[in-house]
Amino acid sequence: MTNPTPYSHLGGEQAVRLLVDRFYFYMDTLPEARGIRDMHQPDLSSANSKLFKFLSGWLGGPNLFMEEFGHPMLRARHFPFRIGESERDQWMLCMNKALAEIPMIPELETNIKNALQDLSTHMMNQEPA
Repeated sequence: MTNPTPYSHLGGEQAVRLLVDRFYFYMDTLPEARGIRDMHQPDLSSANSKLFKFLSGWLGGPNLFMEEFGHPMLRARHFPFRIGESERDQWMLCMNKALAEIPMIPELETNIKNALQDLSTHMMNQEPA
């Protein structure tokens, strides 16, 4: 018997795909997210695919990102982009809105939000103004 993971509690592949799709919907449409949207290519399909693969493994599902690209090395992969408090907050705005659309128990949602907040803060490479 396997231990349940956040991935399985969320609903597996279908739920993670929905989460990522909604995240990029918000990034693409919210004026408040313009700063991070402008960091991406006009076509978000590659970014969508990579985030889905990363979150799949990060949430305890299949390690799709590692299988295709190797270790995530998130900070190194994001270092070419200027990421400060504003960019972190924009990213979290989109992710929090997307998470609110995925049915889950409140404790799991809080835990995922807190972990993603820590992760997005770790991506920062600009000093506060």
